[in-house]
Amino acid sequence: MSPSPRTAPRRERARAATIDEIKQTALALMRERGTVEVRFTDIARVMDMTPPALYRYFADRDELFSALIQDAYEALGETVAKARAEVPPGDVAAAWVAAAQAYRRWAHEEPQQFALILGMPLPDYAAPADGSTTEAAGRAMAQLSSLFVEALHLGQLGPPRIREVHPAVELCARVKHEKHEIEVSPEHFQAMLHAWAPLHGFTSLEANGHFDWMDQAARDALFLGQLRLAAEAAGLPVPS
Repeated sequence: MSPSPRTAPRRERARAATIDEIKQTALALMRERGTVEVRFTDIARVMDMTPPALYRYFADRDELFSALIQDAYEALGETVAKARAEVPPGDVAAAWVAAAQAYRRWAHEEPQQFALILGMPLPDYAAPADGSTTEAAGRAMAQLSSLFVEALHLGQLGPPRIREVHPAVELCARVKHEKHEIEVSPEHFQAMLHAWAPLHGFTSLEANGHFDWMDQAARDALFLGQLRLAAEAAGLPVPS
């Protein structure tokens, strides 16, 4: 007897549900332990499975980490995109603040996912050859880089404070332009990196507890000042 047409979809749904449970269990263990390290044996124990059974869903630890990294980048990108969508069109300064605050908030709410994608490199981890994690990273970070493109199209992108571009950085800008069609000049490509670096630096310091000696109001004020400095240096409209 041939299988019914619904058999395969039901099996696929069950497999997808198990894959999602494995990923959520791995994240839960990371949160519980405050680390990004996790073992198949620990995941299997929590899920009441045998460790070899997990290999039916993930070939090895690297494949699981790659799936978690892609999920984290997608979550970050969606969070920043949602924050930007709440800003009135054309208000680049407000969009910069909204995007940066969303980046910072997500890092605080999801420290293990943040560490997976923007923390220290995972020991002995090899990214997939197909570039899927790199593509996910590009989609997420485009939420920040596209602010410069938007400002350019609106006539709101001024000259960056630092105009000189080292040939090595200019080459990076050219490669990014060819691969991702980033429309800004090498000077503003450099400025994008100059803007992202302090945003990420502040977020990382805060996420790792290095600003815990300051109260929340002080951290918020310091963060907004950092965003204003970064915008001014990069040629973006400066938030009030």
